[in-house]
Amino acid sequence: MIIFPAVDIKNGQAVRLRQGRADDVTVFSDRPADMALHWQKQGARFLHLVDLDGAFDGRSPNTRLVQSICTRLSIPVQLGGGIRDTDSARRWLDLGVTRLITGTMALEEPTRFASLCRTFPGRIGVSLDAANGRLKSRGWVTDTGLTVDEALPRLLADGAAFIIYTDISRDGMRSGVNLPALEHLVRGSSVPVIASGGVATLDDIKALHPLARSGKLEGVIVGRAIYENTLDLGEAMRWIDGQG
Repeated sequence: MIIFPAVDIKNGQAVRLRQGRADDVTVFSDRPADMALHWQKQGARFLHLVDLDGAFDGRSPNTRLVQSICTRLSIPVQLGGGIRDTDSARRWLDLGVTRLITGTMALEEPTRFASLCRTFPGRIGVSLDAANGRLKSRGWVTDTGLTVDEALPRLLADGAAFIIYTDISRDGMRSGVNLPALEHLVRGSSVPVIASGGVATLDDIKALHPLARSGKLEGVIVGRAIYENTLDLGEAMRWIDGQG
């Protein structure tokens, strides 16, 4: 089970949003690359990077910053936010990003998404971001009209390599994970699933661990909990390692 520390970039800073709202921002660092390196030193084995500027604006000013993070780290990096065509995907991968996450393209442009998966096999995941059971896109501001169950079969057929599931109502709230939704998704997915949204304490990691033992839950993304010290990253990783 992998714990993915999240570094969300907005206006050149490492931030966290509450429930995906661009107007509810907490700034944790003016140096996102240093923050990424800090999590690696704490024992992280994979970094989750979110380009919020790209997600909200559709284009990114963070090329050099992302390149700096990938260069400084020895662990792999996955990145999401504003990846809506092959050219932008290729640019990030050429800069050293290991794999990419798309939401808007996957849900709104199936032909283009399938082509992206064929071009970069095994390196394109999908972010399924749900509020009250309905999927959102374009930085969580557009209702797609789809549920997870309606969208998942086509995404898997198109070549999605992994799925990230976020319960928007819990994101940044430290209110606990949505276990029933995750259990349902894991049963229906033929590719690894990553949980996101709501992790607050080590108890949440322990609650998710049985799903990881099934082989379908690859890990969990953590953000505000490790920044505000309700979850100790090193302690959580030691607990996971102790489970054998």
